Amino acid sequence: MSNDPFHGVGRGSSNAEERWHKAAQALAHERQRNRDAGAVVLVEGRRDRIALEKLGFSGPIEVLNRGWPVDDVLVHLLETYGRKSLVDGGPSIIVLMDWDRTGGRLQTTIRRNLESLDVRFGEDLRSTLMRCLKPETRVVEGLSGLIDALGPLVDMYDDASFIG
Repeated sequence: MSNDPFHGVGRGSSNAEERWHKAAQALAHERQRNRDAGAVVLVEGRRDRIALEKLGFSGPIEVLNRGWPVDDVLVHLLETYGRKSLVDGGPSIIVLMDWDRTGGRLQTTIRRNLESLDVRFGEDLRSTLMRCLKPETRVVEGLSGLIDALGPLVDMYDDASFIG
């Protein structure tokens, strides 16, 4: 048995380690913004929220699928979290839909609606995870199965994870 955290993950991918490090850096960056700047992460469902919590996200995480129309959820986010973070001036909303067909449609709808309201939002995390983790998973909840390999990398890139 190998001690390599990438053993058995992403086989056939010669750049698996590099992809995982890029994914971990993106996750660590958004985890810091979620925790320190209060940026809310919008995910599709409850299991997506659980996956992010397992990865150490401790700030606000909101679920899109709560029986409300998408527009109502977005208005709720704006009323609750504002247009931008008061801490770092960055976007107060991080949109993280799955990188499958349904998630892509939702991401497009949310992007269109937020842009029509002239609201900046973050979607770089989804873009990075789509590029880096597509062979292993196409959904946010799939991150739960990658915790053993991905979690330590995210912690390594997140300076504050070692404090407290």
